[in-house]
Amino acid sequence: MPSSVIKYFSYDKTTSTLKIIFITGMVYLYKKVPEKVYKLLKASGSKGRYFNAYIRDKFKFQKLGEE
Repeated sequence: MPSSVIKYFSYDKTTSTLKIIFITGMVYLYKKVPEKVYKLLKASGSKGRYFNAYIRDKFKFQKLGEE
């Protein structure tokens, strides 16, 4: 299901890093994210709601700038 907040996201198992590109074009890397969190984000009906509840402010992140 498309999101009104998240444009794209991907997960790197080897580094447990979740990359999220927001609709605004901003790119963030969230670190030490369990694979289960990524899979639940992928399965979520509302990506933005899931992100706000289970990822935002829960994991350290690196802001990469704009896409």
